[in-house]
Amino acid sequence: MCGFAGYAGEREYDTSVIRKMTDKIRHRGPDSQDAFVEGKVGLGFVRLSIIDLEGGSQPMFNEDKNLVLIFNGELYNFQDIRKELVEAGHVFTTHTDSEILLHGYEEWGKEGLLGRLRGMFAFVIFDRTKKTLFGARDHFGIKPFYYYHKDGTFLFGSEIKSFLAHPDFQKELFEEKLPDFMTFGCIPGAETFFRNVYKLLPGHYFTYEEGKLTVSTYWEPTFDINENQTIESVADKLDGVLEDSVDKHIIADVPVCSFLSSGVDSSYVAYELKDKVDLTTFTIDFVEQKYSEAPHAKELADELGIRNIGRKVSADEYFHDAEKIQYYMDEPLANPSANLLYYIANRCAEDFKVALSGEGADEMFGGYNIYHENISLGNYQKLPKWFRKAVAKAVSPLPKFKGKGFLIRGSKDVEERYIGNSNVFKYEERDSFLKKKYKSRNPLDIAKEFYDKVPDLDDVSKMQYLDFNMWLRQEILLKADKMSMANSLELRVPFMDIEVFQTARTIPAKCKVNDANTKLAFRALADRKFSKKSAERKKLMFPSPLPNWMREDQYYQMIKKEFESETAAKFFNQKKILALLEEHKEGKVTHSIQIWVVYTFLMWYRAYFINNGEFEKIEADCAR
Repeated sequence: MCGFAGYAGEREYDTSVIRKMTDKIRHRGPDSQDAFVEGKVGLGFVRLSIIDLEGGSQPMFNEDKNLVLIFNGELYNFQDIRKELVEAGHVFTTHTDSEILLHGYEEWGKEGLLGRLRGMFAFVIFDRTKKTLFGARDHFGIKPFYYYHKDGTFLFGSEIKSFLAHPDFQKELFEEKLPDFMTFGCIPGAETFFRNVYKLLPGHYFTYEEGKLTVSTYWEPTFDINENQTIESVADKLDGVLEDSVDKHIIADVPVCSFLSSGVDSSYVAYELKDKVDLTTFTIDFVEQKYSEAPHAKELADELGIRNIGRKVSADEYFHDAEKIQYYMDEPLANPSANLLYYIANRCAEDFKVALSGEGADEMFGGYNIYHENISLGNYQKLPKWFRKAVAKAVSPLPKFKGKGFLIRGSKDVEERYIGNSNVFKYEERDSFLKKKYKSRNPLDIAKEFYDKVPDLDDVSKMQYLDFNMWLRQEILLKADKMSMANSLELRVPFMDIEVFQTARTIPAKCKVNDANTKLAFRALADRKFSKKSAERKKLMFPSPLPNWMREDQYYQMIKKEFESETAAKFFNQKKILALLEEHKEGKVTHSIQIWVVYTFLMWYRAYFINNGEFEKIEADCAR
């Protein structure tokens, strides 16, 4: 919907400061821009007009203008909440969803308001009388929220890059986070790659008063497994709740479209949309057809009778835009599919302002292929643990042979072997690729914080819970927001809905995975809607030709140049990273994701610490 930025602190600034901050994020809201400055507080807003096109401008005020709001997102139950507030005597001056936050805060207070919201949101409310700030982020982290707190200065906003324009912001690399990035391809937890810049975590809110910041939890995901359910009974429940969620997610005063891959998740969204809107779908395509999902997407589109438009991606543009895409990400993200999301959003935004997508279904319903591991290891793990540990110890020093990995992983509990979907450089080897030795945490200890909350869950649900709290919020939803909003496109994710979660949290493992497939109950529902071929198609995780592109001399030379650079010498063991690249080039082994982790960090560092986050310089750099 939009973006915002703001500050509070010990000094007063004129309106030019907040204007410069929101100029940095104008891609999030090209339709209008406005600001509020009073004393030592500034609030800025850029708008992508979707609901109440004429009357929804921000910053927004309550009746007596004592409360000031800046808000990013969509509230899908705002009409019901508005009705309740009108009956309580509140007077509305717009038809937008944003205004319910002001009146709801007046009526119910912080947690009373947050407990009623259904949607994706990040917002801040300034109380002009009390001189306090209150802000919150949605349950799942669909919409971003960052803040900086140092030396009496408090900055906040939808994107970190807006902080660069504030005179009191001290830009500093949090270099000690590099080991975490090498493992996960992102930074888990509340910290970021900028020192003193934090993420407001999903399900959290803050209050800021007299220079003191307090962060509190208002919601966190919990599972309540009901083992009495069957695949068909879960499918029955999902049928109604998913249709209702899609209905809510198409509320807009502008046309709505959707992304469509070959997977069941986006296919289901398209199915639900086809009779509700005049549907156009968009699909990533490649010059190299063997990697393309477009033929499968076109097949489903023809089956459903909807339009489908492909966006062909080439290696030239993929590498050309690498620095720009990392700039839009705010922090480096090494997931190669981020680039693909950028391109499909770019094409979609030529004709639409709102798109729906299938993010979150795998975390909700148990969709990742790694979840099969619990079944494949099942019989072996019935043997005594001491015996399995002894076998693993005996085979570990031996040369690689078929079944070695099975014996080693089978000796470990899920908490010892699974740190999430992203595990790039193994903990035992990652430090050898870095120039310095950093004090860092074992990734197992990071994962343990979540495992400790769910000791009684089955192993599949434990893995799912971990991915829900790490992979989903740190990668999937982050790139979905940043890549769509980089193109002034609002991306809505109907699987990531609080009402859908109320059903998903009860699903037993037997309704999630078996030895043949994943998302069993969800696929059973999809079987009722469209062809079994589409409903049962295996998860592909955004296939791309990137590994092969890296072996082509043109792109190999581009990467090699960066790996040999002065910047690479500051952070990495150049001999080791260049050896990775050479081995990959020769086809001996595939190191594409490890190479991409290093390369994306270098691209991000160039964007923010060499080109100083100045978009014109970044664009010029990409053009060379």
